[in-house]
Amino acid sequence: MQPPSFTPEELLAHCEPAGVDRVVLIQMIFYGFDNRYMLDVIAARPKTFVGVGIVDPYADGVAQTLQDLVRQGVRGLRIHPLHDEAKDWTNDAAMLKLWQTARDQGVAICPLINPVDLPHVDAMCAKLPGLTVVVDHFARIGLDGNVTQAQLEALCRLARYPDVYIKTSAFYALGQRRAPHLDLAPLIRRVVDAFGPERLMWGSDCPYQVQEGHTYQDSITLIRDRLDFLSAGDREAILRGTAESVFFAAR
Repeated sequence: MQPPSFTPEELLAHCEPAGVDRVVLIQMIFYGFDNRYMLDVIAARPKTFVGVGIVDPYADGVAQTLQDLVRQGVRGLRIHPLHDEAKDWTNDAAMLKLWQTARDQGVAICPLINPVDLPHVDAMCAKLPGLTVVVDHFARIGLDGNVTQAQLEALCRLARYPDVYIKTSAFYALGQRRAPHLDLAPLIRRVVDAFGPERLMWGSDCPYQVQEGHTYQDSITLIRDRLDFLSAGDREAILRGTAESVFFAAR
């Protein structure tokens, strides 16, 4: 793993100078279903951190597992399909049960997907109305250097579901992959127009954001200072309000 260390203290050393004092931690897929390190970090700083965990949909007692995670500060579940697994979601009883259980317990489903998976997320949203979904990193549109219109429109079609949110994040990995990331402005504007700022939330994607010449400040500055089509209220929603309502609201 690179970097080999990224402790809470190392994370906050990037966050605090940028004025960030609350963070949604994401369970790393490297660790599979073992959420213990993230849970320990949340327990040590419950006013600073909440989490997005990973659960095995095929294990027994999924509802109880999720309930236990919620009690420990988990507010979302990362879903990371490999290859073409997402195409089977709507016919997979275990996956459907996991998403339904998340809906019943007020937990967001957070898909880390590629553009090809967008129709399958769409189908799950249609099947489970009222489910909160937070799509990571614009569904990685632009990961190959090109923001294609067809992929962008597939993402924006999800806006018809009122409980779908988009993470405006991973700028370092999309498009031209260099600060100040202004080449991504048309992508962001289209998503703002489709979803509204109240359904967008900025994310750093640390530790990856702070490697290979990229900085935490580069990422947050794009939203806070560089996009003139965003009002002060828009920035407030994207940088704070949306994540607060989805992940930090009292339960």
